Amino acid sequence: MKISILLPYKENYSPDYAGAVSIFINAVSKLSRYKKNIRIFGNTDLKQRFSKNYVNIPLEKRYFKSLTKIYLNNFLKIENKRKSNIIEVHNRPKYLESLKHLKNRKFVLYFHNDPLSISGSEKIEERISLINNCDKIIFNSNWTKDQFTSNLDKFYQNSTKLIVIHQSTNRKKVNINKKKKIIAFVGKLNSSKGYDLFGKASLKILKNYKDWKVYVFGDEPREKLNFEHPRYINFGFKEHSYILKKLEEVSISVACSRWNEPFGRSSLEASSRGCAVIISDKGGLKETVTDAIIIKNLNESNIYNSVKSLIEDEKKLKLLQYKSLKNFYLTDNFISKIIDNYRYELMTDKYDLYSKTKKIIHVTNFNIRHNARLFYNTGRRINNGLIRNLNSVVTLSDRDVISFEKSIKDYKGSKTLNNKLLDITANFKPDLILMGHADMISNETIIKIKKFYPNIKFAQWFLDKMDNKDWLHNKKRFLQKYKLMDSNFCTTAPSAIKLNQKSCYYIPNPVDPTLDNMQVFKNKNFVYDIFFAMSHGVHRGVLKKGKIDNREYFIQDLIKKNTNIKFDIYGMTNKQPIWADEFKRKLKLSKMALNLSQGRPMKFYSSDRIAQLIGNGILTFVEKATMLDKIFKNNEVVFYSNIEDLSKKIQRLLDNDKLRINIAKAGYNKYHKYMNSNLVTEYMINKTFNINSKKKYIWEF
Repeated sequence: MKISILLPYKENYSPDYAGAVSIFINAVSKLSRYKKNIRIFGNTDLKQRFSKNYVNIPLEKRYFKSLTKIYLNNFLKIENKRKSNIIEVHNRPKYLESLKHLKNRKFVLYFHNDPLSISGSEKIEERISLINNCDKIIFNSNWTKDQFTSNLDKFYQNSTKLIVIHQSTNRKKVNINKKKKIIAFVGKLNSSKGYDLFGKASLKILKNYKDWKVYVFGDEPREKLNFEHPRYINFGFKEHSYILKKLEEVSISVACSRWNEPFGRSSLEASSRGCAVIISDKGGLKETVTDAIIIKNLNESNIYNSVKSLIEDEKKLKLLQYKSLKNFYLTDNFISKIIDNYRYELMTDKYDLYSKTKKIIHVTNFNIRHNARLFYNTGRRINNGLIRNLNSVVTLSDRDVISFEKSIKDYKGSKTLNNKLLDITANFKPDLILMGHADMISNETIIKIKKFYPNIKFAQWFLDKMDNKDWLHNKKRFLQKYKLMDSNFCTTAPSAIKLNQKSCYYIPNPVDPTLDNMQVFKNKNFVYDIFFAMSHGVHRGVLKKGKIDNREYFIQDLIKKNTNIKFDIYGMTNKQPIWADEFKRKLKLSKMALNLSQGRPMKFYSSDRIAQLIGNGILTFVEKATMLDKIFKNNEVVFYSNIEDLSKKIQRLLDNDKLRINIAKAGYNKYHKYMNSNLVTEYMINKTFNINSKKKYIWEF
């Protein structure tokens, strides 16, 4: 893994005059498990550099040409040869405009300052574009992240691309009993940092407490604030290591910024050296320490009183010093591991891959509006399997949302549906979005989610018949989202419909023990011999006037050929289709059932009726041309070649109860053992996440 870290061109990567960004990058890069392949790029005139993996980009001033452009062009020349896997840009969102044409790179943007004050992230559309084009955006505090996400929709605010990684330092074991009576201020000596308030308060402290000193580390060429006292020592700008060493002696450290500090290293480092820390309630300062005195109303008097309270109460002072040291956790080692983890995630796509529990949004039609008439549907079977496999599942019933949410502004209800999916995704942050026949979920919505939540997997399942002729419309529906899916599942053999089998997989219509729970083969009292049910559309629920299904001709011929057989037929000849518990009640009254799907037989295809029949333990007749005899044996399901063959087999089994029961029971056991909703959804998860590849299922050939 090659990692290129690009600094702002004015950032000195040198201990001689280092800023917070350089100090941070130097510390965590040395501890990274990828340190051999990390290169840090910047520009400095200082000869001493923090590390050997630093590459200085030369800058030659040219008239009428931006130094930033020269800097970036020179970096691009290097990067075109280096071909990094990850490019991490620090504090300069504008740089990404020049880098985005580089192919096969992951881009990470770090914010060390308020994004709303940096060119390239001030506007809402700029920040949305950054989320869109970056693989990760790192903030040095929650405050900085909140600034970035202000006025953005929740969908963007909750993007998994946005993470907080605080700055860090090493922790030093300090004997707090050897601390000296010193108060410290570290940072720019200006009024924004509250140095004027600190100086005035400190002079009062020195006047009233003769055994205390004040140490100041920093400079500010643009603002002159001078405070003089024999025990008020201004060291000026010092190397970072020198300041850390001095902080081991310091008892009290003050960081009293007027402005909203994005983070604040001075309080972080003081805490790591066991200082009692006093901070103002500004920006991300509270995130730098675990224990501190926080000044809500910042003024000279409150700084003085906060320091005074520690000087006059030694027990309070020692306790705060002890807690600062004991509870300090933002170590370089800890933060370096967090950084390496997101790098690993970006390059391997294996984040939480082997977790047993997946968070899943399941989008399909749960038919709420039909008041349980269609309760026994495949969407519910799949949903039950997902849950029983210990997944956490949020359901979104797309057709119900569309039906309930139609309005003048959204006359189809599709806008509401797509926005609802975006909101659920932002709140739930799933591992997988699984869709079944979710035609109204737009490709634009899927693409949007993929851009802002790149770790989310997508899969779809499809039950309806499809081919290249009579059912081409269904195939087009399936293909609408096909290329956007990590995996596609259908109840027809992919080879039969000429689909790419690398991302398309066959699944049987699953049975579910809570839905398909009858064992018809145990019955002894029957009213009918053969059960057959169909409909003119599950959502319609009733016969459509003037519509003829070609299966009706087959059934009518079958009845004529078998006048001694008692048929119980629904969905034709003016006999309305049956649903839900009425379907199960009627099914129980017949010895045998016919599974007959629309159109010409296709390899492995059957409507989900097959699961309701075999899964409820009734002997079932199936067309041999479906090739389902590769999955079921002849002693589990009765396969027929044509209407004559079917008639013969019906007659043979009519009074042979023992054989009929044995076949029905074997088919029932086979279906429930090898093609239940647990196994089918497990298979879908395995294929989508590319895990457990060695496990084979009965329907795989």
